[in-house]
Amino acid sequence: MSFLVFLRENARWIAGGFLLTFFSSFGQTFFISLSAGDIRREYELSHGDFGMLYMVATLASAFTLPRFGQIVDRYSPRNVALIIIPMLAAATISMALSHSLIVLVITIYMLRLFGQGMMTHNALTAMARWFSAQRGRAVSVATLGHNTGEAVLPLIFVAVAGYLGWRNAWFVAAGVLILVALPLISGLIWQEREPRSTDPEPRKAPARDWTRAEVIRDPLFYLLLLGVMAPGFIGTTIFFHQVYLVELRGWSLEVFASSFTFMASMTVIFALVAGQLVDRFSATALLPSFLFPLAAACLALASFDAQWSAFAFMGLLGISYGFSSTLFGAVWPEVYGLRHLGSIRALTVAIMVFATAMGPGLTGYLIDVGISYPLQIAFMGLYCLGACGLMLYVSRKLARRSLQSEMASATSQP
Repeated sequence: MSFLVFLRENARWIAGGFLLTFFSSFGQTFFISLSAGDIRREYELSHGDFGMLYMVATLASAFTLPRFGQIVDRYSPRNVALIIIPMLAAATISMALSHSLIVLVITIYMLRLFGQGMMTHNALTAMARWFSAQRGRAVSVATLGHNTGEAVLPLIFVAVAGYLGWRNAWFVAAGVLILVALPLISGLIWQEREPRSTDPEPRKAPARDWTRAEVIRDPLFYLLLLGVMAPGFIGTTIFFHQVYLVELRGWSLEVFASSFTFMASMTVIFALVAGQLVDRFSATALLPSFLFPLAAACLALASFDAQWSAFAFMGLLGISYGFSSTLFGAVWPEVYGLRHLGSIRALTVAIMVFATAMGPGLTGYLIDVGISYPLQIAFMGLYCLGACGLMLYVSRKLARRSLQSEMASATSQP
């Protein structure tokens, strides 16, 4: 089946997943950090103070997600959307009205839980269940919502905040969620997708259905996380401190915001490429290579002061983001099956949120105690190079385990 035919026949479900990830942007770090300067000024917070506050709120959402996220195993994607979108809108209203640190922490907690956490979790779990042989394509297109949000929302928010003020811009976000996102998404995914006779057969035999308890005891799960979580950790950390980075380098914030569009363009291209490669080879086969561009991105950003280095970083980050966003949606059902996917993915998303929480707080503290921010970014690049070797080992171990499982299954059949 050609890619265009696939899109045409599955447009409503793919569009629903795309919009879920797009509107998750209101709870993503890149969007929240656009107000970081105003928040620090109004609340009289240092970089480390705000980073620590953000970390606490995000960690709380990470601890909540494994239990709350299991609702995707019990309810349809549409019913889950009817819960989480209004809650995300309530969080954006709270951001606009907040004037105390306690309310600010609760607000960020809700933004992270219902935005980055549940909106993404609902979308990717639905794509994995609705599609099998074409899971890579489905996930790659759905995750483009993240990239589209990164491409267009920073410029729009900066413009709206400049005209109406940053608090009123958050009111606008709430209106968009209730008046646009909620009816569109619920209308598109009100009916579950069922397998069709025209669906191709999967190239890879389905994995056995692991329980979450079994996954937690699997050593390869934790090694996988060390690679798969790196792009989110690094991207979130740098986006969170983007205002500080711009000030440090003497760049224009508007020009830096425009580099998000370049990053998003590269992410779109390579997410689609990754989707095709996942369906042709497998998600685990791509693990050893997807962090190389991220390593180069960090080393470039750490080494050069010129404004062009921001675009070099964003372009290379986009390549790695494209691959990692598709892998994050495809690797878990490929390795651990579908039956308990909701609870397993809730755990992985929680760990991802945990990782993105640690980055801003840790780097903010290091900035406050005088550790060079470019040096920190260079260390992130070296970590990625080491993780590439680790992912090669993991990929080979998973391939061997899958082969042994298939052989055992074949010999057990009469």
